[in-house]
Amino acid sequence: MRKPRPPSKRTAERTPLDAGAARERALKLLSRREHSAAELAFKLQRRGAEAGIALAAVAKVQDAGLQSDARYAEMLVRNRIEQGYGPLRIRAELAAAGIAESVARDALTAAGCDWGARCAELRRRKFRTAPKGAAEWQKQYRYLASHGYTADTIRAVLKTSPMPEEDWTEPFEG
Repeated sequence: MRKPRPPSKRTAERTPLDAGAARERALKLLSRREHSAAELAFKLQRRGAEAGIALAAVAKVQDAGLQSDARYAEMLVRNRIEQGYGPLRIRAELAAAGIAESVARDALTAAGCDWGARCAELRRRKFRTAPKGAAEWQKQYRYLASHGYTADTIRAVLKTSPMPEEDWTEPFEG
């Protein structure tokens, strides 16, 4: 029979973080990658800091210029554009990270992206050929929509290879 394992760090009772430890944890998290203020506060709370202490630690690193929601938004927008995502998906991801709508709008505007060209490039990379039937046209439309492009942008891109006519048969009469 096996001996019971001691509890792991994740399952063991965590000691609450005080203000100094919360600030150190915030700095450690920010040294790996950018975080939004809301994301950073959530991670600090998850690691044992009370809500007030977590928010105070985030405010201190913001005052020191080490955390900025605008910088986080610019980084995320740049990365997601390179990955082929559209403005709707990027805006939703920024909202999920707790970024204000005005900051998200400014970051998307500052990117200066030609969304139509990016959508067309993504379509060429994924499908390589024009759709051969209505089902394939719809498949391409759904794929581009799932990547966060607007319906108008997708229609403009797919208009270069319009939806082919289906072989319609006369309805059965009888």
